[in-house]
Amino acid sequence: MRKSLLAAVAVFPMIGVASAQEAPTQTLRIALREDPDLLDPTLARTVMGRIVFAGLCDKLFDIDEKLNIVPQLATGYDWTDGRTLILHLRDGVLFHDGTKMDAASVKYSLERHIATPGSARRAEVDAIDQIAVVDPLTVKLTLKSPNSPLVAQLTDRAGMIVSQKAAEAAGKDFALKPVCAGPFKFAERVAQDRIVLDRFPEYWDAKNIHFARVIYQPITNTATRLANLQAGAIDLTEQVVPSDLEAVRKNPKLKIVESSGLGYQSVTWNTSHGPRAQSPVGQNAMVRKAFELSIDREAAIQVVYAGVYTPTAQAVAASSPYYSPGVKVPARDVAKAKELLKQAGVKLPVTFTMMTPTNSDTMQLAEVMQAMSAEAGFDMKIQATEFASSLDTADRGDFEGYVVAWSGRVDPDGNLFNFVHSTGPLNYGRYANPEVDQWLAQARIETAVPARQALYAKVAAKVAEDQPLMYIYDPKNIVGMSVKVSGFKAVPDGLIRLQGVTKAP
Repeated sequence: MRKSLLAAVAVFPMIGVASAQEAPTQTLRIALREDPDLLDPTLARTVMGRIVFAGLCDKLFDIDEKLNIVPQLATGYDWTDGRTLILHLRDGVLFHDGTKMDAASVKYSLERHIATPGSARRAEVDAIDQIAVVDPLTVKLTLKSPNSPLVAQLTDRAGMIVSQKAAEAAGKDFALKPVCAGPFKFAERVAQDRIVLDRFPEYWDAKNIHFARVIYQPITNTATRLANLQAGAIDLTEQVVPSDLEAVRKNPKLKIVESSGLGYQSVTWNTSHGPRAQSPVGQNAMVRKAFELSIDREAAIQVVYAGVYTPTAQAVAASSPYYSPGVKVPARDVAKAKELLKQAGVKLPVTFTMMTPTNSDTMQLAEVMQAMSAEAGFDMKIQATEFASSLDTADRGDFEGYVVAWSGRVDPDGNLFNFVHSTGPLNYGRYANPEVDQWLAQARIETAVPARQALYAKVAAKVAEDQPLMYIYDPKNIVGMSVKVSGFKAVPDGLIRLQGVTKAP
């Protein structure tokens, strides 16, 4: 069995202007809806971090606008059999510290994902049994068993390669000054204020990088983000909330670029992670189902997001071939919700706390759910928590419910395994179901689409029944920017790729 990307190499670098040019002098300012977490590809978990990594850390592979896997640090791959993957690496790539990116550094980075305590990548690459350096530009991965999602995993943080020299020197502090092989190198970070990257002149595709510096600024309030965009204080915001779309479209100095997303917004319930799981919502699926039936997803989306997003009840987007049409969004039914609470025998009102990141639209969504669920007999308290802190809180199990989004992946495994498999590092509520574990593991081994579809349909149905997560909506990627910005390509993963992007004076 052979599948290679080598044919794509001839066209992949030809983004933007290929002619020689003077060193860029401009700065690009990008607004983020939240401050990213750790800038270490092995430990990072947030989509805001992924956006910064798009400027900082190249991956073995990337995806394009049509979700095709394309070369980046690797030029191609071959499956020699179901358990052996050969990676062919790009020659002449340097890390930001001047050391060479080669097969040894790929081996080191993948092993680091597997072995580092607290790794958020381990479940993504744990199919790898052995990693061998064939020669400086060739890596051989021997798998424990066939693994369909592996190459797709290497298009994201699992495929980011770091400098061994820098990582070993920094140890646990690597996230404070990460060293990768991307178009920009780390300059500084001021928490809750800015992350600054400077252009790396020795970047392998430097001709397509047109800024001397990029500054990422976390701005959690949607009105403030919009005001900064309108005033020209930022050049681009990775998210315009739907309620602000009209204002952006009416402004002749601004423009919108939209694309369908791969992820979802959800509520994660703490079902078995520490003492705070001992709540009615944590211990009884009927209570969680009652909460779901108390919520009108479509009405909530209309109120908070101007009806732009799509209600969902599963982790996989409707555009995916792995979407399960049998798992439908339930209509709001307050009477049935009350009946379920009665059957569950819980004391009314059912009081619990919903941890909610502080960005303004998510807070508004939580407030809408609070009002709706009260009609069925819930007393939902809102605990506003800065986003990176909310992840640490979830890691400790110090929550009952948690409003949290996922940016999504090309392969359905990326939207499910880490969240609902009992060993998943992002399974904050410690949900565990042996059948779900078995189906997810089998879906990794299967290569035929129909077989994987059947397995993911079982997972979707069982998760809808057990309700460890309540999926709310599928988002869209709505990027706002100055009309002076050109060359931006909208990819469904929502990342801000800087190759080929320019800004007029």
